[in-house]
Amino acid sequence: MTLTKILTFAAAAAFAFQADAQGVNDKPLTENWAPSEWGADDTAGSVNRTTPEMVMKAVGLVKQGKVATLGKIYAGDAPNFGSRVWRMTIPGLPTGGPYGDHQLVYNDEYLAAEIGQIGTQFDGPGHIGVITSKGTFFYNGRILEDDPSINAYGMGPLGVEHVADKGFVCRGVLLDAVAYKGGQLPIPKGGVGDPGIVSDADVKAMIEAQGVAPLGEGDCVFLYTGHGDLWHPTNWDTFDAAEKARRAEEFKSGEPGFGLSACEYMAERKIILTGADTWATEAVPGENPGDPFECHLNLQTKRGVWNIENLDLSQLVADKAYEFLFVWSPLKMKGATGSPGNPIALY
Repeated sequence: MTLTKILTFAAAAAFAFQADAQGVNDKPLTENWAPSEWGADDTAGSVNRTTPEMVMKAVGLVKQGKVATLGKIYAGDAPNFGSRVWRMTIPGLPTGGPYGDHQLVYNDEYLAAEIGQIGTQFDGPGHIGVITSKGTFFYNGRILEDDPSINAYGMGPLGVEHVADKGFVCRGVLLDAVAYKGGQLPIPKGGVGDPGIVSDADVKAMIEAQGVAPLGEGDCVFLYTGHGDLWHPTNWDTFDAAEKARRAEEFKSGEPGFGLSACEYMAERKIILTGADTWATEAVPGENPGDPFECHLNLQTKRGVWNIENLDLSQLVADKAYEFLFVWSPLKMKGATGSPGNPIALY
């Protein structure tokens, strides 16, 4: 038996045990989440909505010639979800050489990390799924246990490189929830009406207050909650280890963000990407605390609307740049569940 077959068998056995222990959720099957509107073979999701006309319209939002990079610094002491780590070393100093009579040397770095799901991170098609009675269901109806190309060495048709082939060039819309609610949003306790949960009504009100056009097809939407300022690139290295640990614990303990009603509204408006200054973009806990990460499931797995987390939105907030040209693409890492990156906003 080949290693691939062994891994596939092990995955199937693990699914059978997990399904028996936890039950299943057959909504993806009964609600016909697949095939997607782009066909059964699609691997990119809602970025397919982008048209040349949308790109040209988004380019027209650049009025001042300003550029903001939205990625945060990747560092070993940055707050990370769960047990994820970023460990970078320079093995040698110099790593290689010398070469030639001119005594050339060079340095390399060695990185150990969940590189697709660390720091500023993009959630790709292989990141979020759901256990159903037919198997583990991911975007466009792909069942992990049924596809031998999906294994420990890559996600096959769910790999992030399929979205990276398209990339994102879109109208970016910033929703400044701190300005709207008069301060940093609190970590929610969960339930409808919680002040830390941004609802569909909140989204509409922020759009109106900021004086920008309503959300539309092909838009990329970003939420500033203030929660990300616990880990801000301009002052993080001024804190000692104890203060960093305290802030990291608070940052990871929960987060304000989009609630399910807001995510459903944005999906109805046919946006193609969500993002925020937080580690999940959506509220944790949300409107239904017993069902965590509902937005992830209902946007990504159900509709192919992808997500980018842990953004630095501070320059856009300071400049009140509520509309901008957003440009970014995931790294073309074959079979990866996501990607690091440093998106750019131009306005």
